[in-house]
Formats: sequence, C-alpha cells, structure tokens
Amino acid sequence: MNARRIALITIIALAGLLLIGLAGCKKEEEPAAPPAAPSAADIEAVAAAAAESVEQTTCPIMGAKIDKSIYTEYKGKKVYFCCAGCKEKFEAAPEDYLVKLPQFKQ
Repeated sequence: MNARRIALITIIALAGLLLIGLAGCKKEEEPAAPPAAPSAADIEAVAAAAAESVEQTTCPIMGAKIDKSIYTEYKGKKVYFCCAGCKEKFEAAPEDYLVKLPQFKQ
C-alpha cells in the first residue's frame, strides 16, 4: 500500500472511532426525587376547601331555590332558605335537615 492510502484508512478509522465514542457518550442524569407525601394538615386543608366550595342551591325544607338573604348559621356554616318560614322550621330541629345540605355531607 502506498502512504496516501494508509493515511486515508487511518483518518477514516479515527473518524469512525470518534463518532462511535461521541454517540456512546451519554450523561447519566440523577433520578428526580419522588414527591413528598402530603401531610395530615395538607389533606385537612384540601378537604376543608372542597367542603367550602360545595354550594347550597336548594332549601332543605321545601326544596325550592334559595334566597341568599334568608339564612342562619349552624355549626359555623351558613344555611340558606327559600323563605323565613323554612328558616324557623330549620332552627326548631336542624338535625332533621342536615342530610339535605351539601355543606354538611362528608
């Protein structure tokens, strides 16, 4: 073989090795840390926010559409009614109507 051919073969071989070396070189990334489990306080806060986002739309006594100006507070939550008469009935026996109120469902 002549010197030119040997030099060409050497260059091609070195280029091939270089390409193989670059293709095989991959940075190993550290795996991401798993997300932290939510704390009991976080879970309670989410549950409280979800409970507050439930909106009452019907009167627990008559089932009619509520009037937001007629309400009472029971166990720290507003309960709305369609009329003043329903408010009085609820206040006389609130536990009888809690199953109809979304803000008291768990």
